[in-house]
Amino acid sequence: MYIRFFDFKKKPFALTPDPEFLYLSPKHKKALTVLQYGLMSQAGFTVVSGQIGSGKTTLINYVQNTITDDCVVGLITNTHSVFGDLLTWVLAAFNIKTTASDKAQRYQVLVDFFKEQFNHQKRVILIVDEAQNMDLQTLEELRLLSNINSGSDIMLQMVLVGQPELINKLKSPELLQFAQRVSVAFHLTSLNYEQTEKYIYHRLGVAGGSLELFTKTACAAVYYFTAGVPRVINNICDLALVFAFAEDEELVTFKTVLEVIKEKKMGGIVALQVIATEETEQIKQLIMAQEGIDLAEFD
Repeated sequence: MYIRFFDFKKKPFALTPDPEFLYLSPKHKKALTVLQYGLMSQAGFTVVSGQIGSGKTTLINYVQNTITDDCVVGLITNTHSVFGDLLTWVLAAFNIKTTASDKAQRYQVLVDFFKEQFNHQKRVILIVDEAQNMDLQTLEELRLLSNINSGSDIMLQMVLVGQPELINKLKSPELLQFAQRVSVAFHLTSLNYEQTEKYIYHRLGVAGGSLELFTKTACAAVYYFTAGVPRVINNICDLALVFAFAEDEELVTFKTVLEVIKEKKMGGIVALQVIATEETEQIKQLIMAQEGIDLAEFD
């Protein structure tokens, strides 16, 4: 709708985890380094956690695009029990077809696949997204699957990505052996105000638009009401572009963002996060000084 109006090549704030738009804040850069180190060092288990919408899946998609040809990668994205059991997920992730119905036989098919890849000097990497949805029993089955690794022969590497609940589960006494096998772990947090502003400009630039499309106070308001969560930032900024387009305005201003916030609060589907910090207090003062509006009225 607004792509041609703002001279974009594509939507800058789509909610899909597009690796082309990956913004490497210091935290995201560390998370990426941890992921890459885990894969390069042939770690048995690498774990990356983070709040909903913090950019975990975008990181995973980026890493997938950079993995070399000597690796075979399987990705599991649906980890609810209604989609089957662990073996079903793993076989599907590697596109392994089998008529075996017995669990032991299906396990052997998988082991034979891992050994075959190892004999061809290929590393097998299994990435599990939304891993927090797995129950303790399934996580334990995942650990047992790693028993195929013997000594220095690493036939299977696993990357688990999930929300903080995943970490809580891995701390359970029942999963002590699992936790001990996690070689590398990192928790991804949200962006601060400066990073949020850079994130917005970065996505505008990747989409081919003007970096000055969002005013400074517009970016400040976006951070204030999103707590720096990338997915929520995208949601607010995308609708702000729609509102600006509807009004035939060439800039997204503070008032544009405020209109979006009012609309969001009326709809009430996604709760906006206003976290009282020293930084948000500074933003309040900035907005009051430049716009004459007290943001506290919209908390």
